[in-house]
Amino acid sequence: MSIHELDYYQQAVLLLAALIALTSFLMLGQSRLLRLIVVFAGQGLLLAATTAMVANALALPHLYISAGLTLVLKGIFIPIMLQRLVMRMALHREMETIEHPARVMMGGTSLVVFSYYVSLPVVQLSPLVTLNTIAVSLSVVLLGMLLMITRRHAVAQVVGFMSIENGLFFAAVVSTQGMPMVVELGIAADVLVAAIVFGVFFFQIRASIDSLNVDRLSRLSEVDR
Repeated sequence: MSIHELDYYQQAVLLLAALIALTSFLMLGQSRLLRLIVVFAGQGLLLAATTAMVANALALPHLYISAGLTLVLKGIFIPIMLQRLVMRMALHREMETIEHPARVMMGGTSLVVFSYYVSLPVVQLSPLVTLNTIAVSLSVVLLGMLLMITRRHAVAQVVGFMSIENGLFFAAVVSTQGMPMVVELGIAADVLVAAIVFGVFFFQIRASIDSLNVDRLSRLSEVDR
């Protein structure tokens, strides 16, 4: 099926999927935590817009609640909480050194190609929009994992973890027209609790080793008293 044969809803889904994938790439290249959090907030807003559009196009009222939760949690609350933590710990002026940034971006591109290659046999007889949404959701998950692997700062790793959840949620909303409402509320509660727990851990790690660089945790040793 050609893209010209798709209706406006399917073309809008493809556009939003491309923008969500772009935000994952932008997060890979950010060296400042505040910019990373802003891009993550943008990804949350795009995810909320996608959910609301699916709810309107397919007449699924419960997805409006999911869109509202996504907007409030991933687009506003969690980014603001992370931003305040970064400002409170005076990390906003620090720049995280990315080792071999060109290799990281090439690795991210390879993961996107791999996602399309893996998804192609599954949706061979499906519309173009299904292929792209499944491939994009898988690539967002893999790019989130790559972000966690290549970064040494705890805040960046938390953003990568949340991005993985965004990829899974995007696939559930677009490819399967959403999950049951109880499941969606449970996931939203889990994300909120995880964000609060991560915030507490940030302060504990900072108080223990005076840094949020996780590489320093591997150099800790037991001291006899």
